[in-house]
Amino acid sequence: MMDNRSGKGLSFVKRIYLPRIIGLGIGLFSVAAAVAPLSPPTWAWLLLLFNGLVWPHLAYQWALRSAAPYQAEQRNLLLDSLMGGFWTAAMHFNPLPAVTVLSMMTMNNVAAGGKRMVAQGLLAQLAGMLLASVLLGTGLQLDATPLQIYTCLPMLTLYPLALGWVCYRLAIKLGEHKRRLREVSLTDSLTGLLNHGAWKDLLLLKFQACQQQQVAAVIALIDIDHFKTINDTFGHVVGDCVLRQMSEELKRNLREVDQAGRYGGDEFCVILPDTSEDQACQAMERLRERVASYRNPQLPHLRISLSIGLSVFQTDLESPEHWLDQADKALYSAKRRGRDQVNFAHGEASALKLAYPD
Repeated sequence: MMDNRSGKGLSFVKRIYLPRIIGLGIGLFSVAAAVAPLSPPTWAWLLLLFNGLVWPHLAYQWALRSAAPYQAEQRNLLLDSLMGGFWTAAMHFNPLPAVTVLSMMTMNNVAAGGKRMVAQGLLAQLAGMLLASVLLGTGLQLDATPLQIYTCLPMLTLYPLALGWVCYRLAIKLGEHKRRLREVSLTDSLTGLLNHGAWKDLLLLKFQACQQQQVAAVIALIDIDHFKTINDTFGHVVGDCVLRQMSEELKRNLREVDQAGRYGGDEFCVILPDTSEDQACQAMERLRERVASYRNPQLPHLRISLSIGLSVFQTDLESPEHWLDQADKALYSAKRRGRDQVNFAHGEASALKLAYPD
């Protein structure tokens, strides 16, 4: 939720802090130049100093220490609007400083809460105008002096820059969060490799590229031999460690352009672009030997071997699924021939799957 003390509520409070310091600090001079010719009482000057110099820090601490920071900051923004309306009436609606102050408050409300916050802010501004009219009297001052014009210039330039900078930083953070969410949606949580769906999407793209550009590519399906026995013998925690070890070996032994994923369970998949049959076979043999040589001092009886099926891209392949099916047949042929080996697709019957489901 937004009012979570450790979530978006605190971020919201911190984002508002700097623009409020800048806005109310330079707004102090605009309001002072507009009300000075009207000779306001001393308490009004003290209130103006408090609003411009003390209130930004007080509002920040108030919201920061609140049990619901987001709601507390929305309350602070409404108080800002109330005071904006108050000073607008106190300066007898002097056009330039009044529009400048009210515009600043409305920009805050638009950025913080959209239409609903704008509507509430307008009501707060009206309330502030009524309060100032009761306490200071009413009037209408339509002429702006050169001093009033000059004191409004910083508000019209610096404050939009500050607000724009905050919005820019927020956009950068949102972009980063979006990128991380995308990575999570494409990644297998256990191994850190591409998940099944993400890898299949890449396979489609590579298949289309091979068709259009007539480039070589090989796909590999890799199965950890007797993985169910490993789980049954050593437990699922060790089984998960084996899967992670397998993913680490893939990352270490493949090129940057190769795309590895977890196909499901104990099966892994790899796209090897711009690779010949011999190159793919050598790469997978190195991987198989590396995995076979793995030893865990705490589990001396644990042995890991791989069965690997390879399929090279051919122009007569009908679809990515057909390409993948060829690698699948090669994998099950490797299992039929004794496992712990690399095998290329040569049109083996798919019925091998039924005989060697593991």
